[in-house]
Amino acid sequence: MTILVTGGAGFIGSHVVDSLVARGHQVTVFDDLSNGSRKNLNPKAKLTVGKVEDAKTENFVRRLKPQAIFHFAAQKDVRLSVEDPVADASVNVIGILRLIKASLDIPLKRFVLASTGGAIYGGAETVPTPEDHPTHPFSPYGVAKLASENYLDAYRHAAKLPAVSLRFANVYGPRQSPESESGVTAIFTKKMLEGERPTIYGDGKQTRDFVYVGDIAAACLKALGAKRLGTYNIGTGTETSVNELTGMLAALIGTDKKPIYAPGRSGEERRSALAIGRAKKELGWEPQVALAQGLAKTVVWQKSVLKGGKWR
Repeated sequence: MTILVTGGAGFIGSHVVDSLVARGHQVTVFDDLSNGSRKNLNPKAKLTVGKVEDAKTENFVRRLKPQAIFHFAAQKDVRLSVEDPVADASVNVIGILRLIKASLDIPLKRFVLASTGGAIYGGAETVPTPEDHPTHPFSPYGVAKLASENYLDAYRHAAKLPAVSLRFANVYGPRQSPESESGVTAIFTKKMLEGERPTIYGDGKQTRDFVYVGDIAAACLKALGAKRLGTYNIGTGTETSVNELTGMLAALIGTDKKPIYAPGRSGEERRSALAIGRAKKELGWEPQVALAQGLAKTVVWQKSVLKGGKWR
């Protein structure tokens, strides 16, 4: 198939590109390289540099005529979404509308959106949280992602757009930048490898659902060929506290330095994990990489790019 992957030079998108290329698909990456890197690009994929929210993106998609679109391009900084919701919506809402509008003019077989679990459910009462749980986004970022899902659902019903939304849990693994505000695993790993103490905001007992990026890529491939459309949680269904994560990383890296505890951040969820029964049943997907195994792979990768005590 001819496949377009927006944000395909980024952390998650590049892993999906690798999996698609490995299966013989012709992949075009569309990325503005604001967060992604040319180093992440698969050599067999084509790159077009551009902003998904620009009007000319529509004509680009029409000319390419992809049979499938994987949409990873996004403004992912929750703090920035609060500070500048207009900029956030420009990328996260206008961007997907550009793709949807162009998709209606081509014979698209599948549109897969990379959405978010925790930011959409917002302080869920049920943990692990199922897809039919009420959605209460705490940030403009979460609101924009939920709007993206709703737009896809609307066009799935009105124009038979073959759309699947995947709500990811806390993704970690190789290629995740430790320089961003999100990605606690990458941030803590870098700190420990450099001999520093990571900072935990709050008491560290808050939980998250950590899912390995390779399992995310596998879920995306399942969504490409799935018979069912709709929304699916993609995680592990297991809660892991930030304290537990820190201890596992410290053991792998071999450091006995204790973390620094700072005041908790307002609006942060206390517990978060995604119920994945629907993905197991309808997509035939479930995670394969245990947290200990995935963290070990992540540490090995970060060690390989940490040279001379400086992150590159």
